[in-house]
Amino acid sequence: MMRARPPLPSLADLRAGGKRPVAAALAAVETARGSPALVALLDEAAANARAQVLGLTGPPGVGKSTLTNVLVQRARAEGRTVAVLAVDPSSRRTGGALLGDRARIQTDPEDRGVFVRSMAARDRLGGLSDDAVAAAVILRAVYDLVIVETVGVGQSEADIDLIADTVVLCIQPASGDSLQFMKAGVMELPDVIVVTKADMAEMSRRAAADVSGALALGGAEGQWRVPVIRLSAATGEGMADFAEAIAAHAVHLRDHARLAARRAAQETRWVEEAVKVRFGTEGLKRARAMSLAAPGPFTREAAVAARLTSG
Repeated sequence: MMRARPPLPSLADLRAGGKRPVAAALAAVETARGSPALVALLDEAAANARAQVLGLTGPPGVGKSTLTNVLVQRARAEGRTVAVLAVDPSSRRTGGALLGDRARIQTDPEDRGVFVRSMAARDRLGGLSDDAVAAAVILRAVYDLVIVETVGVGQSEADIDLIADTVVLCIQPASGDSLQFMKAGVMELPDVIVVTKADMAEMSRRAAADVSGALALGGAEGQWRVPVIRLSAATGEGMADFAEAIAAHAVHLRDHARLAARRAAQETRWVEEAVKVRFGTEGLKRARAMSLAAPGPFTREAAVAARLTSG
């Protein structure tokens, strides 16, 4: 006899109940995909986002987890609640998260204002599975700051802008990353670029100059000028400049309703990416031809899937 699935917590429960209901909701993202209750919760969460969502991406070993640790500590010192979603490569054997970034992020387990979760990238080279997007949607409706740290596989970090309000690209000195990112077109992605390990003074300055040159070659679009910041999370060097850049980008997004426009575009992409993964390019073409006025992106996704499945 099958056991009944426990009811999902409401958004009010998530905001009031601490870590346990949040963990239950994120577990449901992976075990109750497409269920009406989960779809309704996700749409409610999408419509009631309150967090600043910071996306950190870059190759393994660049120092993303060290930077995340510092950002969590600073957010808590300011009285802000914070959630970290660490997206790791998938294990070929289990499909679960492989590196376990959660183990590298140091938090007080008794602190109800911090929540950390690892998720697998699964088969998405861009770094974010549909489950990770859904998890981030829930977290940003509950916490003040959400940090999404992606797998960072070198030339496939582009999915981070599916959920992030501010995309931070991390580059390591003397690694050749800037040339690789130029080849991959990744320089079009970030809102802020950091060169980590600024204590490697000369190499750090050279890397920052290379990155600035790459940005100049690409040409600036819009009114936001991408800052390049040298920092060392271990020593604190450059962290004040980094915080200033993040705050400035938040102000930029609030001006002229840019944040609302960015999130609306993200919602459209969530539906399209989910349909494409499940039904392929032809399914996406058919979905775009449908006229659907569903109240939320996840309801819209479910409606499209139902119509495509039924032929």
